[in-house]
Amino acid sequence: MRQTRIMTERARHLRREPTDAERKLWQALRTHRLAGLSFRRQAPCGPFIADFFCAEARLVVEVDGATHSSDEEVTHDRRRDAWFAAKGYRVLRVTNEDVYRHLDGVYETILAWAEGGK
Repeated sequence: MRQTRIMTERARHLRREPTDAERKLWQALRTHRLAGLSFRRQAPCGPFIADFFCAEARLVVEVDGATHSSDEEVTHDRRRDAWFAAKGYRVLRVTNEDVYRHLDGVYETILAWAEGGK
């Protein structure tokens, strides 16, 4: 997927300043720790930046905080999910709360989705 310099810089900024939930989830996903899958974090994908991106499983994992409940953000999330779906990717959304309170369940869900389940 082609990316612009602006998107690359934005992704770098997001990698330097992750949310606490993103930082916590990244510890499990980095360096093939989850079933050998290769995830990239804050990966530019077309007009969007995916929180976590696994090309081999065609999976995007988004960690959503409180800001994702506004009408504007919900509309934006639907648009981006549709874009990823059109490219053949599935988008799994987890909440910050799930990462903080149910991390093992989040790992299991990501793994199930990566293996083709839902």
